Amino acid sequence: MRRLLFCVLPLAIMLAGCTSSGYDYLETASIKPKTRFKDTDPQDFGPKHPQQNQVHGIDISKWQGDIDWATVKNSGVAFAFIKATEGKDRVDPRFDEYWREARAAGIPHAPYHFYYFCSSADQQADWFIRNVPKEAMRLPPVLDVEWNAESKTCRYRPDAETVRAEMQRFMDRLEAYYGKRPIIYTSVDFHRDNLAGYFQDYHFWVRSVAKHPEVTYSDRRWAFWQYTSTGVIPGISGPTDINVFAGSAKNWNNWVAAVSKDRNS
Repeated sequence: MRRLLFCVLPLAIMLAGCTSSGYDYLETASIKPKTRFKDTDPQDFGPKHPQQNQVHGIDISKWQGDIDWATVKNSGVAFAFIKATEGKDRVDPRFDEYWREARAAGIPHAPYHFYYFCSSADQQADWFIRNVPKEAMRLPPVLDVEWNAESKTCRYRPDAETVRAEMQRFMDRLEAYYGKRPIIYTSVDFHRDNLAGYFQDYHFWVRSVAKHPEVTYSDRRWAFWQYTSTGVIPGISGPTDINVFAGSAKNWNNWVAAVSKDRNS
């Protein structure tokens, strides 16, 4: 039976980024499913349903509005990815509020940047660094790369080689400044067009809301799986994206302890 893989290396290696060895395993099929959060449009993922995973979290932006963070934490949310910036000139207006309140509630959190291919990697890295203080980041920063066909300002789709070069430049800038190797968030079509077989030494956060990632990302190790955009989280009004971590609760605690340290300090 195929198993979910996640990199949980000794501390010194973890802080340098994942390698291809030293993986621990989580056999999710051995864990009795338990519904953690309601979903207004639940999907049938088969025997490897995300409810089998032990660690669940959310990703949010201004669209979530007012959040009762204490209630969110008490509901079982273990982490939060919070939108910070977009392109070279946009900041999510709730970012500063959200990360401070998440920190006060004791929820591990990370900022994410929505990438626009109409601006350079350096312009966007400069913008992110200007608007995201180091103290806003307990978990590594996230680079959100996906095709945005509905954008009113940038629908440019560069070739795959250019995509990967820009991503690398952006991530190198963030890693050098924050001392944490970024996580890559992506969608099925963007991954197929640009990322399959590349960035093997980075953690991936994948979107797959109809099928298990082993189907939609057959050759990709993933660390986080966004399985719904219609989740119901106590403390948040309206639909919310829900994600799971690939490893066990013990793996999670070890990983958070490792990545919470700044390699540059």
